[in-house]
Amino acid sequence: MLEASLFPLPKRRILSTHWGAYVAEFEGSELVGLGPFEGDPAPSPIARSIIDTMHSPARILRPMVRSSFLEKGHKAGGELRGRDPFVAVGWPEAIALVAKELDRVRFAHGNSAIFGGSYGWASAGRFHHAQSQVHRFLNIIGGYTRSVNSYSFGAAEVVLPHVIGDHRGLFTELTTWQTIAKHSELIIAFGGLSSKNAQINAGGLRRHGLTENVERLRQSGIDVLSVSPIRDDTDPASNVAWLPIRPTTDVALMLAIAHVLIAEDRHDVTFLERYTVGFPAFRAYVMGEGNQPAKTPEWASPICAVPAAAIRDIARRMSSRRTLLTMSWSLQRAEHGEQPYWMLITLAAMLGQIGLPGGGFGFGYGSVDSVGNAAQSFKWPSLPQGHNPVETFIPVARLADMLLSPGGVCDYNGQELTYPDIRLIYWAGGNPFHHNQDLNRLLKAWQHPETVIAHEMFWNGLARHSDIVLPVTLQAERNDLTCSPRDRALIASHKLVEPPGEVRDDHRIFASLARELNLESRFTENRSEEGWLRHLYDSIQRENARYDLTLPDFDEFWLNGILLLPEEASSPPLLEAFRSDPAVNPLSTPSGLIEIYSERIASFGYKNCPGHPVWLQPKEWLGAPTAKRTLHLLSNQPKTKLHSQLDHGINSRESKIQGREPIRIHPSDAALRGISDGAVVRVFNDRGACLAGARLSTEVMPGVVQLSTGAWYDPLVPGSPGSLDKHGNPNLLTQDRGTSNLAQGCSANSCLVEVELFVDDLPSITCYGAPDITQ
Repeated sequence: MLEASLFPLPKRRILSTHWGAYVAEFEGSELVGLGPFEGDPAPSPIARSIIDTMHSPARILRPMVRSSFLEKGHKAGGELRGRDPFVAVGWPEAIALVAKELDRVRFAHGNSAIFGGSYGWASAGRFHHAQSQVHRFLNIIGGYTRSVNSYSFGAAEVVLPHVIGDHRGLFTELTTWQTIAKHSELIIAFGGLSSKNAQINAGGLRRHGLTENVERLRQSGIDVLSVSPIRDDTDPASNVAWLPIRPTTDVALMLAIAHVLIAEDRHDVTFLERYTVGFPAFRAYVMGEGNQPAKTPEWASPICAVPAAAIRDIARRMSSRRTLLTMSWSLQRAEHGEQPYWMLITLAAMLGQIGLPGGGFGFGYGSVDSVGNAAQSFKWPSLPQGHNPVETFIPVARLADMLLSPGGVCDYNGQELTYPDIRLIYWAGGNPFHHNQDLNRLLKAWQHPETVIAHEMFWNGLARHSDIVLPVTLQAERNDLTCSPRDRALIASHKLVEPPGEVRDDHRIFASLARELNLESRFTENRSEEGWLRHLYDSIQRENARYDLTLPDFDEFWLNGILLLPEEASSPPLLEAFRSDPAVNPLSTPSGLIEIYSERIASFGYKNCPGHPVWLQPKEWLGAPTAKRTLHLLSNQPKTKLHSQLDHGINSRESKIQGREPIRIHPSDAALRGISDGAVVRVFNDRGACLAGARLSTEVMPGVVQLSTGAWYDPLVPGSPGSLDKHGNPNLLTQDRGTSNLAQGCSANSCLVEVELFVDDLPSITCYGAPDITQ
């Protein structure tokens, strides 16, 4: 019988987060530091921000109610959200008020009038997972309107099942780094292999491995070409070649590569005939048959800013070597975001290497750390959410549309959705004033619901624009289990400190609400925090018994802090079984094959997503350039925090320029505008404006500026749509338009702006404190 090995650590207290595991350092009983976890070659410095934010002025310590709402209830309206002061109340009053609002809405308007908002990065824990907790609670009271898909890869989630039958290659069954290093000869990385993104992993991680894996590629003699507007989307120290490309034009580049492969007879006709359907229609499009241009390198070059000779060279190199095509998640966060993913698979099929070791395609390498690791064969447990009897849902990025247009319709993946009339938003986990686009539009939409309830730790944009704010614990203030499907470690995340003030964890809050609604036992199943952790661990033991593994008992695991399961013996290349015999191992597409042309998508009749991969000019480009739209803005993931979490922590604040989020701009673009390094600039377009700190850099190509997401929303005039954001939140500028009628995903990276030197007196940053609080 195979024994699972315990990691040889002394008994010490561990904190496990989305950006890694850390060992707690104490002086007496006081937590003074978080040291790197043993064996982690590249621990994330984000942990520096954990301790200094625990008692920050932005911490919410008591339940808070917006003053107008406390006086008038739901009749107060939403126009003063973000402007009203707050009033502290006791927990009994807060729980009673929330329960009353839930009952009012569900009995008068039905549970579809409740929107259960959450975004899964709030906690790495399996039990204290805010999204699971809020959905479990709302399900036991009759359900809620939900969102589907994600901001990270929403367009991909919808289009891939049409093309290859499921999500393989996106977050499951990817070819491993080990196989790549052994068999690949060339990697074309569209969007790069970003080490800053690989600081994190959903569910936590024991060790950061991307830097090691990219170095292993270099040592194996594998050529890596990073195709991106940003040089350091792949670490330049790894001797990776950089091909600058105009943002969101990767499809045009790939079409031109396809043209070269066809014109020079370098495509694998045998593979295309046996494993795909629809190539003739796509070939006709690429070669310009009928009344359309041929997609030659000369056609693509002015679109994507890549020389035609370079395009031909890439096509010839790809077709003569074992080539892996990768694409970051970020490339589908743009108008027509379905197309680059579909086109990458098509290009890989033309090379004929899908299913071979080191060949084919894969998505998300470098987007989080674990992509490319071998997946465990068993399933980690999670808190059961129960059944949601409400059928209404929205694509996650269509939040503002839903609030602004109750009763309106939305095309989505062959369906016509009707937006519900949302009367109450219950949000626990995530910050919509960070991850949604066009915040001025969201601010107007946010005024429509009658009631907004939020669980929050800090006075971020969500808390400041809510009616009832319930203060919740940080991960260091609770016990939990963390694990990830692509990590062999189960980690005990120990409670390190007591929560301050009247702060409670999400589960305790929902248990109190369930008690108020006479549903407590259904929600808690008569288990405490410890009871739930033991229950989840028991399920892990039962699952592993199927694989002939023996695990220690819970107490032994908890004292040691980490459990390592055996390495997976092997992990086949993506779609290897399909390649070996497509009749025996068909894909879950209508044809059982890779669908270069999808009859199903074509039947939907969407002009912005036809039946095969195409180049479609973004609407954002129409009429450009103008005085407000001359530079392409990329709002990528931040280096100093996870999304907007811990933006007020030292690791993030030290990166600011005069208190503002840094924006990188090429020196030539800066010189044209009289902008020097370290100056504060105004970034603006027709949707809004924000301030940022200029950082001159040749790491971004000319014509492109890069302002990472995550700066807390800090308007000059709170609660006022159109007000200047003082702090550098790029979602004042990004467009709130769906990728297409197919997926309705996020289009943040299709964004044009202008940048100018800010010459007025600098307004102070106020988002890191508390709003006005009255007695």
